Amino acid sequence: MSSPTKPVSEKIQDFAAGSTILVDKPLNWTSFDVVNKIRWNLKQVLGVKKIKVGHAGTLDPLATGLLVLCIGKHTKQINDIMVGTKTYSGTILLGKTTPSFDLETEFNQEFPIDHITEEDLEKARQSFLGEQQQVPPIFSAKQIDGKRAYDLARAGKEVKLKSNTVTIEDFKIDTSDLPNIKFEVTCSKGTYIRSIANDFGERLKSGGTLIELRRTRSGDLHIDEAKTVDQWIDFIREE
Repeated sequence: MSSPTKPVSEKIQDFAAGSTILVDKPLNWTSFDVVNKIRWNLKQVLGVKKIKVGHAGTLDPLATGLLVLCIGKHTKQINDIMVGTKTYSGTILLGKTTPSFDLETEFNQEFPIDHITEEDLEKARQSFLGEQQQVPPIFSAKQIDGKRAYDLARAGKEVKLKSNTVTIEDFKIDTSDLPNIKFEVTCSKGTYIRSIANDFGERLKSGGTLIELRRTRSGDLHIDEAKTVDQWIDFIREE
């Protein structure tokens, strides 16, 4: 750990002045948890009260994987990074639904899956390719009259959200372990993978819940180049 009596290395000063870092976000952390952890350690080592740290695209707490953090002058690049396509991998559970479309909430309905054929699965997969309208989950950060949709949903109030135009560039599925479907999807900014899971179930005349999600790519940035939160903290604090 750096001592307050020692000068901060030029490496950390340059790093803090303007850097983009790739973090492998752990399960059950919010994106802001990661931002706050990195910001706090930078402030401690640099001995400053403020430093700009922001993320280029939120990941839900139940998702893991690539979180792009911009530090210092690089925070001006956040919007440019966010517009890039994203790639996710994960698992959809067929035959069950939750109000949040993922495991944030309890299962509330069960549906038959015995009628689903390989042809049905392939037809459903192909239906997602290209530009389309997608309705976000009611348990999302979308604003309705100045309030977050998830706050209204958790309060038991009726939530109606408008659809957004999204583009699915690629959608691969592995159906060898039904009712679990492994997938990889490449999509535009603003696409909700939870909605894909729910809609996938509906198009099969069944139900679908997202039970696992990992972001592997954002634009030209890839998870293989990312470090864990602890690895970045070690980098920041090493003398």
